[in-house]
Amino acid sequence: MTRGPHFSDSQARLFDVDEAAPAASHPGDSGRDGLPSYIRDHRARLRERFLVGGADALPDYEMLELVLFRAIPRRDVKPQARTLLDRFGDFNGVLSATAARLRDVSGVGDAVVTELKVVEAAAHRLAQSRVLRKQVVSSWDALLSYCQTTMSHGEIEQFRVLFLDRKNVLIADEAQARGTVDHVPVYPREVVKRALELNATALILVHNHPSGDPTPSQADIDMTEQIQIAAEALGITQHDHLVIGRSTELSFRAAGLL
Repeated sequence: MTRGPHFSDSQARLFDVDEAAPAASHPGDSGRDGLPSYIRDHRARLRERFLVGGADALPDYEMLELVLFRAIPRRDVKPQARTLLDRFGDFNGVLSATAARLRDVSGVGDAVVTELKVVEAAAHRLAQSRVLRKQVVSSWDALLSYCQTTMSHGEIEQFRVLFLDRKNVLIADEAQARGTVDHVPVYPREVVKRALELNATALILVHNHPSGDPTPSQADIDMTEQIQIAAEALGITQHDHLVIGRSTELSFRAAGLL
Protein backbone atom coordinates (compact mmCIF):
# COMPACT_ATOMS: atom_id res chain seq x y z
CA MET A 1 0.00 0.00 0.00
CA THR A 2 1.37 3.40 -0.99
CA ARG A 3 1.75 5.82 1.89
CA GLY A 4 1.36 9.51 1.28
CA PRO A 5 3.47 12.29 2.76
CA HIS A 6 3.01 12.99 6.46
CA PHE A 7 1.89 16.47 7.41
CA SER A 8 1.51 18.02 10.84
CA ASP A 9 -1.82 19.63 11.74
CA SER A 10 -0.42 23.09 11.09
CA GLN A 11 0.89 22.01 7.67
CA ALA A 12 -2.37 20.34 6.74
CA ARG A 13 -4.28 23.53 7.54
CA LEU A 14 -2.38 25.24 4.74
CA PHE A 15 -4.48 23.16 2.36
CA ASP A 16 -7.79 24.38 3.75
CA VAL A 17 -8.05 27.54 1.65
CA ASP A 18 -5.99 28.84 -1.26
CA GLU A 19 -3.78 31.68 -0.08
CA ALA A 20 -4.45 33.41 -3.38
CA ALA A 21 -8.22 33.17 -3.06
CA PRO A 22 -10.09 36.39 -2.28
CA ALA A 23 -11.69 36.78 1.09
CA ALA A 24 -14.81 38.52 -0.15
CA SER A 25 -17.74 36.52 -1.52
CA HIS A 26 -19.37 37.11 -4.90
CA PRO A 27 -22.90 36.66 -6.17
CA GLY A 28 -23.65 33.00 -6.66
CA ASP A 29 -20.76 31.87 -4.45
CA SER A 30 -21.60 29.85 -1.39
CA GLY A 31 -18.42 30.30 0.65
CA ARG A 32 -16.31 33.04 2.19
CA ASP A 33 -13.41 32.07 -0.09
CA GLY A 34 -15.39 33.12 -3.16
CA LEU A 35 -15.46 29.58 -4.60
CA PRO A 36 -18.66 27.90 -5.82
CA SER A 37 -19.33 24.93 -3.57
CA TYR A 38 -18.75 22.33 -6.27
CA ILE A 39 -15.25 23.69 -6.96
CA ARG A 40 -14.42 24.02 -3.28
CA ASP A 41 -15.61 20.46 -2.57
CA HIS A 42 -13.66 19.08 -5.54
CA ARG A 43 -10.48 20.81 -4.38
CA ALA A 44 -10.92 19.51 -0.85
CA ARG A 45 -11.41 15.94 -2.09
CA LEU A 46 -8.39 16.14 -4.37
CA ARG A 47 -6.16 17.49 -1.62
CA GLU A 48 -7.35 14.79 0.77
CA ARG A 49 -6.56 12.07 -1.78
CA PHE A 50 -3.08 13.50 -2.19
CA LEU A 51 -2.53 13.69 1.58
CA VAL A 52 -3.65 10.09 2.04
CA GLY A 53 -2.27 8.41 -1.06
CA GLY A 54 0.51 10.68 -2.26
CA ALA A 55 1.32 11.43 -5.90
CA ASP A 56 0.81 7.78 -6.91
CA ALA A 57 -2.89 8.16 -6.11
CA LEU A 58 -3.37 10.90 -8.72
CA PRO A 59 -3.17 10.81 -12.52
CA ASP A 60 -1.26 13.56 -14.33
CA TYR A 61 -4.25 15.85 -14.85
CA GLU A 62 -5.12 15.83 -11.14
CA MET A 63 -1.53 16.50 -10.10
CA LEU A 64 -1.59 19.42 -12.50
CA GLU A 65 -4.86 20.63 -10.98
CA LEU A 66 -3.18 20.76 -7.56
CA VAL A 67 -0.46 22.98 -8.99
CA LEU A 68 -2.99 25.24 -10.71
CA PHE A 69 -5.23 25.75 -7.66
CA ARG A 70 -3.17 28.64 -6.32
CA ALA A 71 -2.63 30.29 -9.69
CA ILE A 72 -6.33 30.13 -10.66
CA PRO A 73 -8.16 30.54 -7.35
CA ARG A 74 -11.76 31.07 -8.49
CA ARG A 75 -12.28 28.78 -11.47
CA ASP A 76 -12.52 25.10 -12.18
CA VAL A 77 -8.96 24.28 -13.31
CA LYS A 78 -9.71 20.83 -14.74
CA PRO A 79 -10.27 22.12 -18.30
CA GLN A 80 -7.02 24.11 -18.11
CA ALA A 81 -5.11 21.05 -16.89
CA ARG A 82 -6.53 18.95 -19.72
CA THR A 83 -5.63 21.61 -22.29
CA LEU A 84 -2.05 21.82 -21.06
CA LEU A 85 -1.65 18.04 -21.12
CA ASP A 86 -3.11 17.84 -24.61
CA ARG A 87 -0.61 20.46 -25.76
CA PHE A 88 2.53 19.18 -24.00
CA GLY A 89 1.90 15.46 -23.63
CA ASP A 90 2.35 14.72 -19.93
CA PHE A 91 2.99 16.30 -16.54
CA ASN A 92 6.73 16.56 -17.12
CA GLY A 93 6.16 18.05 -20.55
CA VAL A 94 3.97 20.79 -19.08
CA LEU A 95 6.50 21.67 -16.38
CA SER A 96 9.39 21.68 -18.87
CA ALA A 97 7.68 23.77 -21.54
CA THR A 98 9.15 27.22 -22.02
CA ALA A 99 7.33 30.21 -20.56
CA ALA A 100 6.69 31.50 -24.08
CA ARG A 101 5.03 28.26 -25.19
CA LEU A 102 2.98 28.07 -22.00
CA ARG A 103 1.67 31.59 -22.57
CA ASP A 104 0.51 30.54 -26.04
CA VAL A 105 -2.13 28.41 -24.31
CA SER A 106 -5.40 30.25 -23.75
CA GLY A 107 -5.91 31.18 -20.11
CA VAL A 108 -2.25 30.83 -19.13
CA GLY A 109 -0.70 34.00 -17.73
CA ASP A 110 2.11 34.93 -15.40
CA ALA A 111 0.52 33.34 -12.34
CA VAL A 112 0.22 29.92 -13.99
CA VAL A 113 3.69 30.12 -15.53
CA THR A 114 5.18 31.03 -12.15
CA GLU A 115 3.53 28.12 -10.33
CA LEU A 116 4.63 25.62 -12.99
CA LYS A 117 8.19 26.91 -13.07
CA VAL A 118 8.48 26.87 -9.27
CA VAL A 119 7.51 23.19 -9.25
CA GLU A 120 9.96 22.46 -12.07
CA ALA A 121 12.79 24.26 -10.28
CA ALA A 122 12.02 22.41 -7.03
CA ALA A 123 12.15 19.06 -8.85
CA HIS A 124 15.49 19.95 -10.42
CA ARG A 125 16.97 21.13 -7.14
CA LEU A 126 15.82 18.02 -5.29
CA ALA A 127 17.25 15.72 -7.97
CA GLN A 128 20.55 17.64 -7.96
CA SER A 129 20.84 17.41 -4.17
CA ARG A 130 20.90 13.63 -4.48
CA VAL A 131 24.05 13.65 -6.60
CA LEU A 132 26.01 16.82 -5.79
CA ARG A 133 28.88 16.17 -3.38
CA LYS A 134 28.25 12.44 -3.78
CA GLN A 135 30.59 9.85 -5.24
CA VAL A 136 29.41 9.20 -8.78
CA VAL A 137 30.13 5.47 -8.71
CA SER A 138 27.79 4.93 -5.76
CA SER A 139 25.07 7.28 -7.03
CA TRP A 140 25.05 6.47 -10.75
CA ASP A 141 21.32 5.68 -10.88
CA ALA A 142 20.55 8.96 -9.07
CA LEU A 143 22.80 10.77 -11.54
CA LEU A 144 20.93 9.31 -14.51
CA SER A 145 17.63 10.22 -12.86
CA TYR A 146 18.84 13.79 -12.34
CA CYS A 147 19.89 14.11 -15.98
CA GLN A 148 16.54 12.77 -17.12
CA THR A 149 14.65 15.11 -14.80
CA THR A 150 16.49 18.23 -15.88
CA MET A 151 17.08 17.58 -19.58
CA SER A 152 14.85 14.93 -21.15
CA HIS A 153 12.00 17.32 -21.98
CA GLY A 154 14.12 20.24 -23.12
CA GLU A 155 13.00 21.79 -26.39
CA ILE A 156 16.50 22.88 -27.37
CA GLU A 157 19.85 21.16 -26.99
CA GLN A 158 21.71 21.90 -23.77
CA PHE A 159 25.26 20.86 -22.96
CA ARG A 160 26.29 20.33 -19.35
CA VAL A 161 29.54 19.25 -17.75
CA LEU A 162 29.75 17.36 -14.46
CA PHE A 163 33.07 18.04 -12.76
CA LEU A 164 34.57 15.44 -10.43
CA ASP A 165 37.43 15.48 -7.94
CA ARG A 166 40.12 12.83 -7.54
CA LYS A 167 37.72 10.69 -5.47
CA ASN A 168 35.10 10.91 -8.23
CA VAL A 169 32.89 13.09 -6.07
CA LEU A 170 30.68 15.44 -8.09
CA ILE A 171 31.89 18.93 -7.17
CA ALA A 172 30.08 21.00 -9.79
CA ASP A 173 27.34 20.66 -12.39
CA GLU A 174 27.29 23.47 -14.91
CA ALA A 175 25.44 24.28 -18.09
CA GLN A 176 28.07 25.22 -20.67
CA ALA A 177 25.92 26.07 -23.68
CA ARG A 178 22.42 26.14 -25.11
CA GLY A 179 21.73 25.71 -28.78
CA THR A 180 18.91 24.97 -31.19
CA VAL A 181 16.60 22.00 -31.61
CA ASP A 182 19.40 19.92 -33.12
CA HIS A 183 22.73 21.62 -32.37
CA VAL A 184 24.61 23.13 -29.48
CA PRO A 185 27.99 24.87 -29.81
CA VAL A 186 30.67 23.40 -27.55
CA TYR A 187 34.24 24.66 -27.15
CA PRO A 188 36.67 22.05 -25.78
CA ARG A 189 39.10 24.73 -24.62
CA GLU A 190 36.42 26.34 -22.42
CA VAL A 191 35.42 22.97 -20.92
CA VAL A 192 38.99 22.14 -19.95
CA LYS A 193 39.67 25.68 -18.73
CA ARG A 194 36.70 25.45 -16.38
CA ALA A 195 37.86 22.07 -15.09
CA LEU A 196 41.21 23.60 -14.16
CA GLU A 197 39.49 26.50 -12.39
CA LEU A 198 37.54 24.03 -10.27
CA ASN A 199 40.53 21.75 -9.64
CA ALA A 200 38.53 18.93 -11.21
CA THR A 201 40.36 15.78 -12.26
CA ALA A 202 37.56 14.15 -14.23
CA LEU A 203 34.55 15.04 -16.39
CA ILE A 204 31.24 13.62 -17.47
CA LEU A 205 29.68 15.34 -20.46
CA VAL A 206 25.90 15.44 -20.77
CA HIS A 207 23.64 16.79 -23.48
CA ASN A 208 20.07 16.18 -24.56
CA HIS A 209 18.41 15.40 -27.87
CA PRO A 210 15.04 17.19 -28.09
CA SER A 211 13.98 14.70 -30.78
CA GLY A 212 13.86 12.07 -28.02
CA ASP A 213 16.33 9.74 -29.78
CA PRO A 214 19.64 9.58 -27.84
CA THR A 215 21.61 8.15 -30.78
CA PRO A 216 24.73 10.34 -31.05
CA SER A 217 25.42 12.22 -34.27
CA GLN A 218 28.81 12.29 -35.93
CA ALA A 219 29.17 15.84 -34.60
CA ASP A 220 28.58 14.50 -31.07
CA ILE A 221 31.26 11.87 -31.57
CA ASP A 222 33.77 14.34 -33.00
CA MET A 223 33.18 16.86 -30.22
CA THR A 224 33.61 14.17 -27.55
CA GLU A 225 36.92 13.13 -29.06
CA GLN A 226 38.15 16.73 -29.17
CA ILE A 227 37.33 17.27 -25.50
CA GLN A 228 38.95 13.98 -24.55
CA ILE A 229 42.19 14.93 -26.33
CA ALA A 230 42.24 18.38 -24.71
CA ALA A 231 41.47 16.93 -21.26
CA GLU A 232 44.04 14.15 -21.43
CA ALA A 233 46.75 16.65 -22.36
CA LEU A 234 46.21 18.25 -18.94
CA GLY A 235 45.77 15.05 -16.95
CA ILE A 236 41.97 15.26 -16.78
CA THR A 237 39.93 12.10 -17.33
CA GLN A 238 36.74 12.06 -19.35
CA HIS A 239 34.67 9.30 -17.77
CA ASP A 240 31.66 9.38 -20.08
CA HIS A 241 29.38 11.35 -22.33
CA LEU A 242 25.67 10.85 -21.73
CA VAL A 243 23.10 11.70 -24.39
CA ILE A 244 19.68 12.17 -22.82
CA GLY A 245 16.61 11.19 -24.83
CA ARG A 246 12.94 11.46 -23.97
CA SER A 247 12.73 8.26 -21.94
CA THR A 248 16.22 6.77 -22.05
CA GLU A 249 19.86 7.76 -22.35
CA LEU A 250 22.95 6.58 -24.18
CA SER A 251 26.36 6.22 -22.55
CA PHE A 252 29.33 6.70 -24.88
CA ARG A 253 31.41 4.39 -22.71
CA ALA A 254 28.80 1.64 -22.61
CA ALA A 255 28.32 1.96 -26.38
CA GLY A 256 32.07 1.62 -26.98
CA LEU A 257 32.41 5.17 -28.29
CA LEU A 258 34.80 6.32 -25.58
